[in-house]
Amino acid sequence: MSGMVTEIRPPRRDELNTCVRIGALAPLTRPGWQEAGRHLLAGMELAAGEVNDAGGIEGRPLELVVRDTAADPHRAEAAVEELARLGVAALAGEYHSVVARTAAIRADALGVPFLCSSAVLDGLTERPSPWVARLAPAQSHGWRVYADFLLAAGHRRVVVAAQPSVYWASGARILRDHLAPHGGTVVEVDMRESTPATVCDTLADRHATALLLLVGHPEPAVSIVRSVRRDRRLAGILIGAPAGQPEFAQWMTSLGEDGAGIPFLRYLPERLGPLGARVGAALRERLDQAPSFVAFEGYDTVTVLAEVLRSHGTDPARVPESWASVSVDGTRGRIRFSRVPDIGVWQWAWAPVQVVDRDPAHPGRFRVLRTTDTSAPTGT
Repeated sequence: MSGMVTEIRPPRRDELNTCVRIGALAPLTRPGWQEAGRHLLAGMELAAGEVNDAGGIEGRPLELVVRDTAADPHRAEAAVEELARLGVAALAGEYHSVVARTAAIRADALGVPFLCSSAVLDGLTERPSPWVARLAPAQSHGWRVYADFLLAAGHRRVVVAAQPSVYWASGARILRDHLAPHGGTVVEVDMRESTPATVCDTLADRHATALLLLVGHPEPAVSIVRSVRRDRRLAGILIGAPAGQPEFAQWMTSLGEDGAGIPFLRYLPERLGPLGARVGAALRERLDQAPSFVAFEGYDTVTVLAEVLRSHGTDPARVPESWASVSVDGTRGRIRFSRVPDIGVWQWAWAPVQVVDRDPAHPGRFRVLRTTDTSAPTGT
């Protein structure tokens, strides 16, 4: 599933006639977020199975050609090139924003359609691209929702513990720009030069009320959370993880009760409709645990691509003209793409956005703290 091959055999004519291939990109090994990759792939595989049960694409079975990116941009670039040579009709997936950006730029250069499932970085391509579309909300949209949550909860002195990354730097900038007009401040602690103890001292010295983790998991995120939870000076400090790490079971396995009460962004509606509920039940059975929003993103990705290929044919060159006419029932709402200012790809504007945490009294239960839905917050 994960291997990158050294010699590429062109597909035989009989293979081209019998299968419609979609290249599926996901982080399935370290240092990638393996659990996210597993959920993403589970959603894509479930949707592909349903497409085939319904007769496939133009009577031909849909096949996912899976490649493991392992959170490595170079590996993702090589995978895109390989999949293009294999003659895939389109590319799908990826979770890590920096990796997805590399894949999107290469797909655009090669003229291969790419529907990005989960990555949120605004600048997914270097130029406006007709080849790339995205389901996940842009970072500037979702993280502003998170900043509004902080302001509504009274948090204006914020410290971020950050690692070097285009994604983390973009997130810190969005938060700073959104909080500043309201008198908010964001102080950054560079984790290349700091320890969890340094983070605790900065929180105390700055009289901060919130700490946001813009770092990887398990480390240094786990060590930082444990240090803050045990520092008597920091009782009442809000710890947040906007990128969504607490969504996954591995977070609670690493942190136990310390991992609850940490708000994060989740891209689900407050209440799933009939399609979402059915898919959610099937994903739970497939994963043997509650599906994350990433699993729903994977399902929606393949569902949309299947409809595009049915409606416009399997020639990759015809896909770019189809993005504007997409209108597909997804698990989280009706999916349509448009051109959004300052976003260079076709964008679903927007998937529902929630700020959620794990209930400290019942860590297996999620609490919706803020939502772009109009219904009142409630536990799920």
